[in-house]
Amino acid sequence: MEGDKGKVTNSRLRHLRHLRHLRPLRLATAGIFALAGFLFWASFNTAQGTDLRSDDSMLRLSDLVQERNRSNQALESSVAGLRREVDDLARRDSGSTEAERRAHEEVERTAGTRELSGAGLSVTLDDAPPDATARMPGIPEPQPDDLVVHQQDLQAVVNALWAGGARGIKVMDQRLISTSAVRCVGNTLILQGRLYSPPYTITAVGDTDALHEALEEAPAVRNYREYVDAYGLGWSVEEHDEVTLPGYSGTVDLHHAEPAED
Repeated sequence: MEGDKGKVTNSRLRHLRHLRHLRPLRLATAGIFALAGFLFWASFNTAQGTDLRSDDSMLRLSDLVQERNRSNQALESSVAGLRREVDDLARRDSGSTEAERRAHEEVERTAGTRELSGAGLSVTLDDAPPDATARMPGIPEPQPDDLVVHQQDLQAVVNALWAGGARGIKVMDQRLISTSAVRCVGNTLILQGRLYSPPYTITAVGDTDALHEALEEAPAVRNYREYVDAYGLGWSVEEHDEVTLPGYSGTVDLHHAEPAED
């Protein structure tokens, strides 16, 4: 009887762990269906003759995008909490030695999935005022593209900070990992499924002198700062004696292109 009882208990534990692993997948699936529903709704309105270029329509779509962005953020927080719970249970029941657990934690820190604290600095970039004009003699009047922060500007700062020996970087409130991609659409940033508007803040943990030097030496950063001087784009650097970067809490699945079938 005692042996049978132990088998039943172990079976229940395995079933509980299986359910905990399924919860994040169910939440992600629900988010995907909700987004699909929104896209179908927008398509239906268009088919009914809604003028998407009208101010009212654009405002409604903007509100819906912001609402979906907030919903995605809440789902990500929930999934992150469940993932931490699953990881804690896995470590507790894995039978690993203390040395193996320490090695596992070091891998997590290197991968960027654990919090990171230390000295560092923040770089903030911002669009110029829409009515900005040339601020120096001999400089042509700006075109609209000259007055906004572009994807290559954000990427230039991120690359310079990595080159300066940053131990970790976050953009806005999200930690970057090896598969992160900084993408801009118009004058908005899309990072790991979330939408941001300027000003954009990039924070790095590392030796502040080395990080400053890397920013000064990066040609692409120098190019952006020429536009700062010419047209008034935003640029500021702030040092921190102590700053904490969050651990990355999103998915780590790799997505890649596949050849089409003939």
